[in-house]
Amino acid sequence: MEKRNLTCIGCPMGCQITVEFEGEEVFSVTGNTCAIGDKYARQEVTHPERTVTSTVIVTGGDKERCSVKTKGNIPKEKIFACMDAINHTKVAAPVRIGDIVIKDVCGTGVDVVATKNVDAA
Repeated sequence: MEKRNLTCIGCPMGCQITVEFEGEEVFSVTGNTCAIGDKYARQEVTHPERTVTSTVIVTGGDKERCSVKTKGNIPKEKIFACMDAINHTKVAAPVRIGDIVIKDVCGTGVDVVATKNVDAA
């Protein structure tokens, strides 16, 4: 059986959590003070996911770049492929918050969306 110590990022408490597991079967989660910590710990040791934030180049805009993020979490092992896709993306102004910049990034089923408005120059 494997044991892993984590600092929970599910809420501001930052609980020190210990997870005992083997493969994808979790036997115990201790140290969390809420259900969010239990859920976070189980997912982190079996299928870790992250939200990715970055910027894309904007052509014809009043700003050169627009901040973006994945609309949901993506598998941790796809972060570098996602960043590569984002780094090779250019969008034309105007861009509005929530606009889809990349649909289904890297086959994850998750879109990359704009998080800032950029007007045409």
